[in-house]
Amino acid sequence: MNNILDIRTPSQLEASARKSDYGLEHHGLSNLGTVYWNLPTEALYEEVSFRREARITRKGPLVAFTGKHTARSANDKFVVREATTEDHVWWGEYNRPFSSDKFNELFSRLSGFLQGRDLFVQDCYAGADQNFRMPIRVVTELAWHSHFARNMFLLPETNEEYRRHVPEFTVICAPSFKGIPQVDGTPGNTFIVLNFAQKLCIIGNTAYAGEIKKSVFTILNYILPLDGVMPMHCSANIGIEGDSAIFFGLSGTGKTTLSADPARRLIGDDEHGWSDDGVFNFEGGCYAKVISLSASAEPQIHACTHMFGTILENVPFDPVTRMIDLDDATITENTRASYPLEFISNAVPEKLGGHPRNIILLTCDASGVMPPIARLTPDQTLYQFISGYTSKIAGTEVGLGKEPEMTFSTCFGAPFMVHRPAFYADLLKRKILRYGVHCWLVNTGWIGGPYGIGKRISIKYTRALLNAALNGKLLDVPYCTDPVFGFAVPQSCEGVPSNLLNPSTSWPDPSIYQQRYRELASRFVENFKKFEEGCPEEIRKAGPVLS
Repeated sequence: MNNILDIRTPSQLEASARKSDYGLEHHGLSNLGTVYWNLPTEALYEEVSFRREARITRKGPLVAFTGKHTARSANDKFVVREATTEDHVWWGEYNRPFSSDKFNELFSRLSGFLQGRDLFVQDCYAGADQNFRMPIRVVTELAWHSHFARNMFLLPETNEEYRRHVPEFTVICAPSFKGIPQVDGTPGNTFIVLNFAQKLCIIGNTAYAGEIKKSVFTILNYILPLDGVMPMHCSANIGIEGDSAIFFGLSGTGKTTLSADPARRLIGDDEHGWSDDGVFNFEGGCYAKVISLSASAEPQIHACTHMFGTILENVPFDPVTRMIDLDDATITENTRASYPLEFISNAVPEKLGGHPRNIILLTCDASGVMPPIARLTPDQTLYQFISGYTSKIAGTEVGLGKEPEMTFSTCFGAPFMVHRPAFYADLLKRKILRYGVHCWLVNTGWIGGPYGIGKRISIKYTRALLNAALNGKLLDVPYCTDPVFGFAVPQSCEGVPSNLLNPSTSWPDPSIYQQRYRELASRFVENFKKFEEGCPEEIRKAGPVLS
């Protein structure tokens, strides 16, 4: 907000109470309006309401609308190409190169634009493991974005810790600032640019808060593997016997829903690292997709949508009663809830777990041919991990329609992977072999036919299959080997109809099923060709075989 009338805001007198000695001038920001340092949730609510950035709904959640961008803008993300990144970064579709000179020009215009404006700062950490915790700073134009950062990242515990905070990486988000394509070389006015040399990320012309979260994840995906830590786009939980499990998957595959299991404690719902000491959450909160959220099927997440402190993105509500409508997709299918992890009653406070006993690769198969669950060998796991097959669900990225879009997103998170896929796969393989992890492929997509003909697998059956895998019961049932993909498919599971385990039996015409299955296998083979160079032979041979 450009407060040209110098109107006193609710928290103006306390704006510097938690100020760091390492000020914004170190980031090249000067001549600013009021800078609000590390405001708590309650104060941010007051600022948000005063500035009319969002609305307070029944029981206290904020509802914020993000305008034009209701999802990530993957085509507008860039990485500055310079000496330190030249040989490390996987340049291409997701890591588009940006010149240092262009970055400096863009940042100079951004810093000029911010002069005289109020800004909000949250000094936080990314990474629950003290050995790999990274101090970060999130500087935002909007108060609700500052609240989002406070929800999503790990917070200092004392005023002295705030005062001494020195960030290793800083994210600056200014939704009202636009890039100039003719000057910056960007496709449009929106930009997300990471500069690893300057330890700075700048975001403009998008209010979608997920860009802040995923920028920090991208930063960790670059830095941590250089220290031998496996960064993972996954959720994680832990059983009563201390057995950790991790769930890889893109948005919409069930990562958040399936890890929020009342019978297991939640480590985190989206981003984790795997070090020599075990699994640790990168974040302090959750960012759950909430469209058509069910109170019966997903009670823990549903409860969070009615709590003070939660931010609801693009969720319609009645302005008179202040009742939200989680079933209303008129704004976007990608409605979201941001809330602290402790809002989940059985969350692990330390956000740490031991080495996983099970790895689950989640795929949402819109073609309806993959089995609901299959057991994988380590090499098959790496083949599937590098392939990253799933379907993009409506709304998770700009430009997606209502129909799921088949995709191969390497490492189950290609937009956030900075190194080459083989680099991450090698890290994962060494950990799987070292700790003897059981690996599974779980399809949360369609059965009985493709999208539009078949139906999506019931979460009840998916949970039954997962529980059997996690408690070891699925290790002792008979299996059959899939003739095309080679993975092992269980023939029985308590609480799950046997015909569900073999998708071909649920299709009206088995011959059409076989045709679609082979078509999918062909897509796997064709997609993997771009990864064959430098990929070990045993992994190349772990994919589908078409005779």
